[in-house]
Amino acid sequence: MYADLVRTLTVEAVLVYIAANLRRLRQKRGMTQEGLAEAAELDLRTLQDIEGMRQSVSLGALVRLANALDVSPAALLRPAEMPEIKRGRPRKRPAGS
Repeated sequence: MYADLVRTLTVEAVLVYIAANLRRLRQKRGMTQEGLAEAAELDLRTLQDIEGMRQSVSLGALVRLANALDVSPAALLRPAEMPEIKRGRPRKRPAGS
């Protein structure tokens, strides 16, 4: 069963998984794209292109992004759908939460 799943994956599907997981985890942590790019030591445009599914991600960048989000690289590869796009900066969390 697992071997069948692996054979049916496409590069496009994996790019969607990575982009969706990046956006979901970044928003969950209240991070901006700029903040995540800085934490992962990536150019902001590179992160925007990865999250926008316009650029594939290198293994090094995947590891740096996972570290910046405090997750395993595998967490970025899990099947996921793109969350709803919310324009503007994330709301700041109230103090103490």
